[in-house]
Amino acid sequence: MRFAENGETLFPEMEDETVIREIEAPYTISPIQTLSNLDWDFAKAKTTYLTHGIHPYPAKYIPQIPNALIQELSSVEETVADIFCGSGTTLVEALTLKRNAIGVDANPLACLISRAKTTRLAEGDAEVLRSLIERGIRQANSILAFSVPNLFNEEGFKSEAPRPEHKIIANWFEPYFIEELAEILSWCRGIASETAKTLALTAFSSIVVAVSKQESDTRYARVEKNLTHGEAFRKFARALNDILRFSEEYTEIVEPRFTCSIIPADILSKPDIGLVDLVVCSPPYPNAYSYHLYHASRMIWLGMDQPKFKQEEIGSHRKYSSKSIKGATIETFRQEMSIIFSWLKLHLRNGKYACFVIGDSTIKAQRYNNADVLIEAAQPYGFTEVARISRRMQDTKKAFNPAIGKIKDEYILILQKNRSISQ
Repeated sequence: MRFAENGETLFPEMEDETVIREIEAPYTISPIQTLSNLDWDFAKAKTTYLTHGIHPYPAKYIPQIPNALIQELSSVEETVADIFCGSGTTLVEALTLKRNAIGVDANPLACLISRAKTTRLAEGDAEVLRSLIERGIRQANSILAFSVPNLFNEEGFKSEAPRPEHKIIANWFEPYFIEELAEILSWCRGIASETAKTLALTAFSSIVVAVSKQESDTRYARVEKNLTHGEAFRKFARALNDILRFSEEYTEIVEPRFTCSIIPADILSKPDIGLVDLVVCSPPYPNAYSYHLYHASRMIWLGMDQPKFKQEEIGSHRKYSSKSIKGATIETFRQEMSIIFSWLKLHLRNGKYACFVIGDSTIKAQRYNNADVLIEAAQPYGFTEVARISRRMQDTKKAFNPAIGKIKDEYILILQKNRSISQ
C-alpha cells in the first residue's frame, strides 16, 4: 500500500492490495532492461581490486562485467559457473556477491591462478608467506655483488634444486635466472599448507615471463632485458607480498560458507558440474590468441602438461592460422560450441541465463560475428537470445596479440534456457 506524506492512502478507493500491485507492475524494470541501460564501457573503473591483479593474464575481461550480470541475473546463495574460467574473474565476483562458484578450464595454469584468486587464507598461512618474502629479500641482497663482474671471476648463485630439462628453459632464460627460479620453485613446493603453496606458486608463475627473454605476455619475441643477478628473488618477494596483501583483504570479505570449485578439464569432454543457476563466461575468440604458446615457459617450469593443453585449446591462433587441410575454420568453432551447448542444457537450470562476452574474429582474411555463431549453436538446445549489448573495449583493459587480435568492440550476449526443456 502506498501512502502520502500525511499518512493517508494515495488511493483511498482502492484498499485491495492486489489492485495496487496490478497498478505498480507495469512500472517494474526487468533485469534485462537494467542491464541494457548500463554504461558497459567502464572507462574509468578500477579493475585490479582484491585479487584480480595478482597474475598477468591476457584477454581477460574486467570484473565489472560479471559483477553486473551476477547481481541482476542471480540471487544470493545460488551457483554461478564460468565454463572458460581463465584467471577466475567471474569466480571472484560471484564469491564476493555471496554466490557459490564453479570454474572449468583446460589450461592448468588458468586453474592455478583461479584457485589462488579464490583462496581464503588458512590459519598460519600469512606467517609462512611473510617468512618466504623475507627469505627472498635476503637471498637477493646476498647475491647483489654478482650483478657486475668481479675481479676474481667468481660464479654467480648456484642452486641444487631440480629444474626442467627443456629447450625453452635453455633458450629463453639467462643461466643465472635458471638457478634463481629453480631455487624459488623449490621453496614454494616445500610449503606444507596447500593454500599457502598455491599462492606462492602463483607468485612464482607471475614473474617467469618478466625474467625471461620473452618480450611480454602478448609478444612472443626475444628481447634483451639487461636484468641483474638476484632480480628473480626481488621480483618474487614483491609479487608474493602483493598476493598476500590482496588475499588478506579477500579473506576478510568472502564468507567461508560460499564455496568455489575449479575443474581442470577440457570443456568438450563434458565434465560433470552439477546444476547451476547462471553462466557468465568469455569463450576464446577464434584466431585471437594462443595461450599454450605465450604461457609455455610458465607451464614448463611448473611441470604442467603443455603439449596436452596445446591440443585441447579452443580458438588458438595456431589452429586457425594453419594452412593445412585440417586447419580450423569458423565451422570448427560452431561445431565446438554446439557440443558445449548440448552439454550446458543438462547443467543450467530451466529459465536461467547464460551470458557470453565475445567479439568478432578474422579468419583467413574474413571477419566473422562470433555472437551470431553462438546463437546458431545454442538455439537447437533450447536457448533463446534475450539481449545483445555492445561495448567498446579499453586498450589497456583487454589485450590480444596486436598482429592478429585487432578487436575493439565486443558483445555481452545473454541467452535464456527455455523453462520447459528437460534436463
